[in-house]
Amino acid sequence: MRMKLSCVGCGPGDPELLTIKALNLIKDAEIIFAPTAKEGRPSIALSVVKKYMDKSTETVSLIFPMLKDKDALKDYWKENAKQIADAVRSGKKVVYLTVGDPSIYSTWIYIHKELRKNHNDIEIDIVPGIASMFAFAAEAKMSLVEGDETLAIVPACYDLDRVKRTSNVCDTVIFLKDGRYFDSVIETLSSAGFAEDSMIAIAQDVAIQGEIMKMSKLADLHREKGPTEKYFSIMVAKKKSDRE
Repeated sequence: MRMKLSCVGCGPGDPELLTIKALNLIKDAEIIFAPTAKEGRPSIALSVVKKYMDKSTETVSLIFPMLKDKDALKDYWKENAKQIADAVRSGKKVVYLTVGDPSIYSTWIYIHKELRKNHNDIEIDIVPGIASMFAFAAEAKMSLVEGDETLAIVPACYDLDRVKRTSNVCDTVIFLKDGRYFDSVIETLSSAGFAEDSMIAIAQDVAIQGEIMKMSKLADLHREKGPTEKYFSIMVAKKKSDRE
């Protein structure tokens, strides 16, 4: 009996940014699982791949509430992993989708831990996806780092002191997860070694219709509210300009 699960990173939102391997697995799948934040809310990952799915493919949305308390989330992880494992054991061709890349702040990370712990009879194949930061850099036509420069990836919605410490030692910092916190992060950058003429690029809904993107100097952002308030947002702060 086939006992294999494929986790597919479906990229930042543009269906044309799926890899060929991801596309083939999606077309061939009999059951596709995808995360959603709450009951009845459409899955973003499913919306990306919908046009490529076979009409007979079964879809299942799994709830991953947007909570910071990991203890409160463990029951969801365990139950979701069990549903996936049961489907795989039925012999069906099963795919689990995640937005972006499976290895970066994704729901897959917790599912994978549960599968290894409680369902280690299942073989796992992980297909990388294009992360939002790379799609964003391409859209903005900017470099992220060059030469001996350093790069950090930081969740904006947690400890601002940690944000400050990380920003202080890196040339470029990518802030992910929640645009509602970007204004607070911006206020910490000046004290973390970023000059007032540092380039700050902000976007939400990268690579999909309705995308908002703004390029500003740090000094300008102190005087105005940022352009994004969505969870799926990104901000890139560079101490040095591409034009230097």
